[in-house]
Amino acid sequence: MGDADGKLKGGQAVKRCCGFHWRGKATVIIPLITLPLLIYGILENNLAYVCMYLVANMALFWITEAIPLYLTALFPVFFLPLSGILTSEKVCGFYFSDTVVMFVGGLLIALAIEYSNLHQRIALNTILLVGCSPRRLHFGLVMVTCFISLWISNSAATAMMCPIVKAVLNEMEAQKIFAIYKSQEEEPVEEGDPPHPSTISMAFYFGIAYSSSIGGCGTLIGTGTNLTYKGLYDTRFPNSEEKIDFPIFMAYSIPFVVIVLIFLTYFSLQVTHMGLFRPNSKIGQEVKKGTESQDVVKDVIKQRKVELGPMSCHEIQVGLLFVLMIILLFTRKPGFFPGWADFLNAKAIGSGPPVFFATVLLFALPTQYTFFKYCCGKAPFPAQALDACLSWVYCQKYTPFGLAFLLGGGFALAEGSRVSGMAKMLGESLAFAGKMHSVLVISMCIIISLFCTAFASNVAICNILIPIFSEMALAIKVHPMKLTFPAALACSLAFHLPVSTPPNAIISGFTGLKTKYMAIAGVLPTFFSFLCLLFTGTVWTMLIYPGTTEFPKWAV
Repeated sequence: MGDADGKLKGGQAVKRCCGFHWRGKATVIIPLITLPLLIYGILENNLAYVCMYLVANMALFWITEAIPLYLTALFPVFFLPLSGILTSEKVCGFYFSDTVVMFVGGLLIALAIEYSNLHQRIALNTILLVGCSPRRLHFGLVMVTCFISLWISNSAATAMMCPIVKAVLNEMEAQKIFAIYKSQEEEPVEEGDPPHPSTISMAFYFGIAYSSSIGGCGTLIGTGTNLTYKGLYDTRFPNSEEKIDFPIFMAYSIPFVVIVLIFLTYFSLQVTHMGLFRPNSKIGQEVKKGTESQDVVKDVIKQRKVELGPMSCHEIQVGLLFVLMIILLFTRKPGFFPGWADFLNAKAIGSGPPVFFATVLLFALPTQYTFFKYCCGKAPFPAQALDACLSWVYCQKYTPFGLAFLLGGGFALAEGSRVSGMAKMLGESLAFAGKMHSVLVISMCIIISLFCTAFASNVAICNILIPIFSEMALAIKVHPMKLTFPAALACSLAFHLPVSTPPNAIISGFTGLKTKYMAIAGVLPTFFSFLCLLFTGTVWTMLIYPGTTEFPKWAV
């Protein structure tokens, strides 16, 4: 009996040892497990395997998050120079490249929109314009989230919309229109835990999370994954005749990956969660009742709008500077007509300067111009300092600067993979795809991206997969953009798990959604994503980038 108790206690001790501070143990175990790659690379004097050791460790650390994602992204800073793959100056330059500068500027512009409360005004006005029946309200929330996510981070768009959705749903319950929580019999919850959202409520929360991920695909500044792809492609193919500029990116991604996909996603949630085509079902009856009571919801939205008050000078200026930034990005070097950069660039002008021009003005312009009335007046004058349109203290508090490290680390890793020959070696190992039809190859790349991004950070997966797909394209003599562009967009379309992408995590934490419901709800949107990406990659690519129909000479 004593031996059995001893074994039991020993087993419990091992379990406690493994469970307690597992991240610290993983930081030691992971490099040891992958150590044979480094040893083989050193013994054979093969830098490809040395670099593969770095990639394997970064991939495992990114997936497990044993240490913060942003710290993992700094591994190339010391590993690549020590291993003789790249110099320190070369590696560190990737962490503040033009793409990273554009990303940081985009984050600051997005913060200014939040800081001025302009985002809430846009959301409420749009919802009132669309209508307030449950189906129309769902449509309005999905569309406005998608639009806002084109210009600010997906996380910010989702976080902004959650309180608006909650206020609307609470009013629905107060008016006894439909239940917004599942009963204890439908979904048991432990004592002290919040009740679980009902099926209709889930449709609203899934709608804003999914639409923010879809909207983020529409512009270069919509999500970090897009800028990551641009940086990876420009770094690997600096002589490419097909450029990834702001207007061309929008022309490529918005028609099918945003517009068509957002309608299909809205349709799928209507079918699965809001009783579309099932008018006699319980949910269908509740939605019908809500349609009859839409005036109540309209009053709630109007009240929220009244609380915002009239549009302030602060909001007007931020809106104008935002429009200025978009115009400057569009007209920098659009490709189909001469841009302002073509006339000014004694040296090449990237996308970072126009973004930061608007950003600097945010810190220079005041929120109001009351000081003008004192210009011709007499003393005494008020000594009150005027706030700028954007506060640096606010930026320090809310800007995820670590994402800049994540982008830079990916660019450095991709360059190290190229210089060491690792990416080429992995790409050539996939040369069997050369015997397959191009549609099947593109499908394979999209499926791999959709699968991998469901379990790890979008940016991290993009950093790992795009260099491999780039070399694979060269090995099978296909234009790199045909494989990499749709695959990069696929990295943002994660619908199944809270860990897949920040919008999913936000609604999960905000509502207490169980993972099983999200996993099921994401099936149709993922299927529609694959279809839209496949059409974009096979047909739309040839229209936007005609040069992709043949293997380019510059890639030889």
